[in-house]
Amino acid sequence: MADEEKTLRIRALNDQLRTTGFVRNGRVVVAGSLATESPTAEKLKSIVDAMRAFNDFPERDDPHHEHDFGVFTVNGERYMFKIDYYALDERSGSEHPDDPNVTIRIMSVFYAADY
Repeated sequence: MADEEKTLRIRALNDQLRTTGFVRNGRVVVAGSLATESPTAEKLKSIVDAMRAFNDFPERDDPHHEHDFGVFTVNGERYMFKIDYYALDERSGSEHPDDPNVTIRIMSVFYAADY
């Protein structure tokens, strides 16, 4: 597979995880202060809805064009999401993030202030 095809495949998998919350071997985790505060269902729904609708990937935030990072605001609070790729043993990075059969894709969602 050519590099451009791999990038398009990685982007499609990342967009699917971000917009649906589901992709083979994918997980969404709430991290940092957001996780420790136990957000209400309403707050969490607002965050998830904004993340699903997010589609602003400037070059400075997405230099590899994989849609693996974003910053967004909900009710005046800034949040981030970051998608990382791990091998199935979760001990090292995936050598093939374009292949969901050999990659665990984890999207972390957290307050931007925690970054």
